[in-house]
Amino acid sequence: MSKKVPKKETPAEEPKKEEKTEEKKEEAKPQKIEKAKPEKKKKKEKGIHALYKLESEKVSRLRPTCERCGPGYFMGDHVDRYTCGHCGFTRYKHSEK
Repeated sequence: MSKKVPKKETPAEEPKKEEKTEEKKEEAKPQKIEKAKPEKKKKKEKGIHALYKLESEKVSRLRPTCERCGPGYFMGDHVDRYTCGHCGFTRYKHSEK
């Protein structure tokens, strides 16, 4: 029985294989298309004028204060409810239909 000895590749053939693999890698990678992201709108901070109303010499609060936290913690005004951002207390508005 005779054993087959694999052929050794010549140094000139080896770079050709590397070039072929590099070409395949470049072809396989699709180019990424970058989309322009729209700029985010910055929210304006509401000043103290949004929480109080001045009437001649009297100051009145426009939003209710939290029942749990006490004065100083205003409740957020939503469509159907008031919520406290500090403790999470929710008070629903009366619906008039």
